[in-house]
Amino acid sequence: MDRNDLRIGDAEREQTMAALREHFAQGRLTHEELEERLDRTLAAKTARDLVSITADLPGPGYHTPTPQPDMGDWRAAMHAHRQQMQEMRRAHRDMRHHWGHHPWRRHRGPHPIVPLLFVAMMLGLFFGGFGVFKVLLVVWVAAVVVSVVRRRFHDRR
Repeated sequence: MDRNDLRIGDAEREQTMAALREHFAQGRLTHEELEERLDRTLAAKTARDLVSITADLPGPGYHTPTPQPDMGDWRAAMHAHRQQMQEMRRAHRDMRHHWGHHPWRRHRGPHPIVPLLFVAMMLGLFFGGFGVFKVLLVVWVAAVVVSVVRRRFHDRR
């Protein structure tokens, strides 16, 4: 069924009558034409009737309602959205690569073993004596040095 063949209500008639009065105020219609078109508007039953009343007038008037989107339109919109999201992901990945951000190297700071060794070193000092502390201190210093050297090596790349 054509949308112009759908029945109209009072709101559509009021919209068309307001547009006709505006055209009369602007001098596009004579008083007799206005009366005749208002009578036709009140007698109109379908959208096609209202369109024919204002067809020769510019600007506001009754226009056929825009068609509702169907599933094909929805699928096309979703496809376009997916493509846009893929392009954004690609651009984000390229930007991260350009600026040197590597997702596998997320943390900044020392290797996680360094703070653990420090805690073990302090516990060794309090509970194990000075001999355990010295051994853990040497291991801790070695871990810090390896962490710093490793960071500098990776930052140069």
